[in-house]
Amino acid sequence: MPIGPIVRLRPEHLNQLEALLAGNDLPAEDCAEQGDNFYGIFDQDELIAAGGLEAAADYSLLRSIVVKPHYRGRGLGRAIAEFLLEQARSQGRVAVYLLTETAAEYFEKMGFSHVARAHVPAAIASTRQFSSLCPDSASCLMTDLPRDCPRLTEPR
Repeated sequence: MPIGPIVRLRPEHLNQLEALLAGNDLPAEDCAEQGDNFYGIFDQDELIAAGGLEAAADYSLLRSIVVKPHYRGRGLGRAIAEFLLEQARSQGRVAVYLLTETAAEYFEKMGFSHVARAHVPAAIASTRQFSSLCPDSASCLMTDLPRDCPRLTEPR
């Protein structure tokens, strides 16, 4: 059976999401309150990849991109990350931030750059993930979300 599309997770997926995050040493403590902000990919009824996007004023926080080990190397993590970046862009966010202990290089290849925690907007710094769930040792990265350029009208 083929792997499914990216879908918004529903309350009945909460246990699978928490298990997937915890099994990969990612914060799962606030899944119940942030569950609506997570998306995933299923192989039949099994959640095999997930990621979240938490809105914070004009910004978003990219949350816990994770793929089950058996499914890695198929582009699922990148697909979810790109999907979430597009969601942030369509919501009018100006930049996306993230914290990571293990994947800084991966996100640098996607156009993110390191930023000092002291330079993060207050709206991002006050999120639970930023302020208490992720350790201070986690790298902080961000990417700007360029607006579409206005189209020039064709001469008549």
